Amino acid sequence: MPATESKKQLGVRGEDLACAELVRQGMQVLERNWRCRIGEIDIVAADVGEMGLTLVFCEVKCRTGLGFGHPLEAITFAKMRTLRQLAALWMREHHLKASTIRLDAIGVVLIPGTEPSVTHVKAVG
Repeated sequence: MPATESKKQLGVRGEDLACAELVRQGMQVLERNWRCRIGEIDIVAADVGEMGLTLVFCEVKCRTGLGFGHPLEAITFAKMRTLRQLAALWMREHHLKASTIRLDAIGVVLIPGTEPSVTHVKAVG
C-alpha cells in the first residue's frame, strides 16, 4: 500500500477486493455503499442457487496489518444487528423479495509487500 493512500482509499480497495471475491464465487454485486438514516451497507449481492435468490448483505473491514487483530474481529454483534435492519430497509426501498437473505462478513488484510488476504464468512450473526 502506498504511504499516501488514505483510510478512505484503503476502504475502497478493500471493498473492490471483496466484490471481486463475491463475483469469483458466482454472485452478482447489486449495490455498494448504500446509505440511509441508520447506516450503510458495504455490499449487496445476489446469489442464485438451487433454493432461488439469496440476497447477501456484506460488511467489509479492511486493515493494513494484524497489530489490532484480524479485521473480522472488528465486526460486532451490534453492527450485525444494524446490518439486519439495513437489509430490511434496502429490500423495502428496492421492492425486492428473496427466497432467503444472508448477512456475510468479509475481512481484507493489505500488508505492504504481500498478496492481499480476503476472508469471507457466510451467515454471520
